Amino acid sequence: MGIPKFFRYISERYPLTSQLIEENKIPEFDAHFRLSEEQIFTSIFSYVDHLFGKIKPKKLFFMAVDGVAPRAKMNQQRSRRFRTAKEAREVREKAERKGEKLPEEKAFDSNCITPAFRTT
Repeated sequence: MGIPKFFRYISERYPLTSQLIEENKIPEFDAHFRLSEEQIFTSIFSYVDHLFGKIKPKKLFFMAVDGVAPRAKMNQQRSRRFRTAKEAREVREKAERKGEKLPEEKAFDSNCITPAFRTT
């Protein structure tokens, strides 16, 4: 796909990724947006089907998935996951304090997708 095309793809589908951020200010994301785990995996599977249809392999369709992350990266990701969970809770509490009606279905916790670490 290449970086320029990928950037355009992401920018068109997620316009908030290209917004200008002032120094030391992180944009708030909508607490009302919900995707279930089933919707996320359905989207992943349909995109793989889409790729399969575009590529039209004759013999083999090979898709590489990154392996286990090194320990230092895992520690960084762990702290990021805790911070993300805390920020999501704060956004939800802020919306509740304002009296906003939030969706009843449980939000998908992206922290459940994480690299595994095992020592042998």
